Amino acid sequence: MNETGRPQVFPLSNPRADRVRDVAKLAGRPARLKREQFLVEGPQAVREALVLHAKRIAAGEPGVVQEVFASEACLDRYPEFDELAEGTNARLASDEVLAAMADTVNPQGIIAVCSFIDVSLESVLEASPRLIAVLCQVRDPGNAGTVLRAADAAGADAVVLTQSSVDVYNPKAVRSTAGSLFHLPVVLGVDVQDFAEQCRDRGIGILAADGYGQLNLDKLQDENAARRLGLGEGPSGYHLERPTAWLFGNEAQGLSEEELALADHRVAVPVYGAAESLNLGTAATVCLYASARSQQRG
Repeated sequence: MNETGRPQVFPLSNPRADRVRDVAKLAGRPARLKREQFLVEGPQAVREALVLHAKRIAAGEPGVVQEVFASEACLDRYPEFDELAEGTNARLASDEVLAAMADTVNPQGIIAVCSFIDVSLESVLEASPRLIAVLCQVRDPGNAGTVLRAADAAGADAVVLTQSSVDVYNPKAVRSTAGSLFHLPVVLGVDVQDFAEQCRDRGIGILAADGYGQLNLDKLQDENAARRLGLGEGPSGYHLERPTAWLFGNEAQGLSEEELALADHRVAVPVYGAAESLNLGTAATVCLYASARSQQRG
């Protein structure tokens, strides 16, 4: 035993070892798709992966975490990982090995290899979702991760990425979610036309976040507040507390005309200052919270 109470195990120390190279390949999309595995870096994200892993094992389902590699210093700083990683294929690794495995220069002392966790669209819709964030041809992994994190914070029931959107298992996307990837269902590669049809069949409204939309988000919220006070329907007639899927578009082009045509309304987030527009993550956060607030009150 060493002085921390852990069994004395020599860490993986050769950064050129085959296993190290094998893990490092998961930074690339071809290896991820072939093995249906992805990298998770840093204490926060690895912690959330291990919590989900434990929940699934307890429910008799396949686990999420395949391997964990951590430095002695990381385990000293975060002693909860000794218990969280119990039952997984976990081992010590030197800082040089972790740096060779990681997509970042500083992986913060811990890396996990996880199995893909995306789910089917059918499973999401069958669960009667109230709020869904839909990324339409969003290409930047950082933006995708930020929207997923915002959706998690707003209490959304799922995040859907359409065809031609970024790979959510890209290491940058995974880091940007700050662990939220393991909190809510994620659906990949969806045809947006088919998605819209299935939403309508289930009574789920569709709103498109569009900087040029004629419906102002603040006015939509005012309408809903007035209706709840018994002052009648507003001109839009849309109830924010109803189940809703928000469409968010590509960073450069926004939503296409075909995507916009699928929405019940095109909704603009008002800009009161001199900024030309809001970035994708900020606009998505404002829109999702507008629905979440109304749904909570409803």
